[in-house]
This record gives sequence, C-alpha cells and structure tokens, in this order.
Amino acid sequence: METAVIFGGSGFIGSHFSQYLLDNDIVQHIVIADIAPLDKDRITELYSSYVTQGKITFHHIDVRKEILLPAEGTISLIANFAAIHREPGHEASEYYETNLLGAENVCTWADSSGCENIIFTSSIAPYGPSELARDEESLPVPATAYGGSKLAAEKIHQTWQAEDKANRKLVIVRPGVVFGAGEGGNVTRLVKATVNRYFFYMGNKNTRKAGTYVKELCNAMWWALDKKAQEAPVLFNMSMNPGPTIEEYVDTVCEVAEIKRFVPNVPYSLMYMASLIIDPITKIAGIDQPISPVRMRKLVKSNNIIPQYLADNSYVYLYTFKQALADWRKDNKKDWAE
Repeated sequence: METAVIFGGSGFIGSHFSQYLLDNDIVQHIVIADIAPLDKDRITELYSSYVTQGKITFHHIDVRKEILLPAEGTISLIANFAAIHREPGHEASEYYETNLLGAENVCTWADSSGCENIIFTSSIAPYGPSELARDEESLPVPATAYGGSKLAAEKIHQTWQAEDKANRKLVIVRPGVVFGAGEGGNVTRLVKATVNRYFFYMGNKNTRKAGTYVKELCNAMWWALDKKAQEAPVLFNMSMNPGPTIEEYVDTVCEVAEIKRFVPNVPYSLMYMASLIIDPITKIAGIDQPISPVRMRKLVKSNNIIPQYLADNSYVYLYTFKQALADWRKDNKKDWAE
C-alpha cells in the first residue's frame, strides 16, 4: 500500500492536498504528521469519510524535534507543509526554529524511511517586496525572518536531493496567497469585508497580489512532481498569471456573489495612523484585528510574482480566477455570507 506522509498537514493546504491525492488514487493512505490536531472546520464531508474509512490517520509530530514516526507501508511521497508563517504573530527566532529545524528533520526522516519524493511549500516571501515583476530567475532578497527562513529551508531540501540525484525527486513551490474553503486569512477577510460593505481602498486599487486557488495549487504540485521532477529538481512560482490587482479581487468577488458594492477610497496615511493607535490596545486585549500596521503596509505593496516556469512548461490551469472563486463559494457558503 502506497502512503503519503504530510508534515504540517492538519490545516488548510494539507487537508485539500490529502483529499486531492485520495480522490485521484495517487496513494491509498495518508499520514498526517502535525503538532496540531485535524481541523474539522477546514475539511469537507468527503475528507471526513476518508478519515472514517481509515485512509487518513494522524500522528502528533513536532518537526522541531527528531521525528520518531513509524513508516506505514511504502512511503511514496512526503509533503512538507510544516511552518510558522503568519505575519505578524511571531518572534523572528520562531520562524527560523520551526522552518529550518523542520526542514532538516523531515529530510532526515525521508532518508530513514527510504522515500525518494518530496514536495516542499516555500513562499514568495524570499523575493522580498517590490513593484517589479519577479520570476524564478530573480534574485531572492528576503526582507523578513519568514522569508529568510523559507529560503534557507529550500536549500536544505535541495541538499537532500543532491545527495542522490539519480533517484530523488524534489518539487519546491513558492505560492502567493493561497485562498479557498477554510483559508481564514487575507482573501477570506477581503471577501467578507466586500460582501458585508466594510472593505475600502487605500490608494491601492492597482496593487498586484500574486495568488492561487488551493485546488489549483494541489494540482500544480502533483503535476510538477509527476511530469517534471524526473528531469531535474523543480522550483516554481504558483500564482494566477498575471496576479490580480486589489480592484480585480473586489470586482470578481462582487461578480461571483452577484452583488453590487460601492467601495470608498480612504487615505492610506489615515488608516496607518489608526492602526498604530488600535494595534497596541488589541494586543493587550488579546484580540486579532485586520488593521495591524504590518497588514496595512502589506496591503499597499505589490507582490508581482510571475509563474514563468508554469508558462514555459505549458501548464494548463484548471480554473480561471472567477471559476476559482465560484468553486470556493460553492464549497463553503459560510465564507461568503452577508
């Protein structure tokens, strides 16, 4: 029986990728190895049935420590999604501790289990912020601890593959913002704010935000491993091409939700000053709120990331932007409720 082990697989991307692998009969069994339990709010009815059937099992694993996980069957694939990634929210050292030690320990476990296929989710954060378009050939210049830790983790995985180039296959994906049912992050906040009439621009209508639908990401990761990684290790950006502007996100949300909304334009300086006042108060109260200074700065900076590898290798997208949002709404109407 072929088994895939997904480190950091309890959450958003892991649950979707687990379902993708089982739906397409790529493996017969999934082992979720995570420090967090399976998130029932992020899984579909079909995913739940796989858990009930024993096709998905869970092991409590902290990737910062030596991984003592028994190999169940033939381990045909390891997916390493384990990371500390949300910004703001963590000290700089925490990103490095989890993302570097996790990469080292996962690769060591791949050695001991005999698995020769790894998919690693990095990020576009290693490129650093820029209004200029960046593709896979662009020089990474990370500006945050998260981006720096992800770039170093990529090198650890590449070293693992280089130790047995003839047999080992490696895919590293750098996705933009990943959205879909259960995301609960920036795009979900944008959808809710737009639908419920409290979204506004801050002079950032034309700011580009590289992004991808979670089901598209799952398909592209497997496509890269199955079709391309036997030729050489693959590193690719994952985004729609081109990445939509903030205005295009808002307009497409309105189109899919079949609503009309007037979206005002509020000066960025005013909102940034408000965030500086509100943020320390909410931190003391333990409240997570959407207008932290870090989020404000990110909202007006483009992530103009080009998925050049996918274009050069004729990857066929499953979804247009509108189709992706419509599929998300069909899967989880709660995210789109007024």
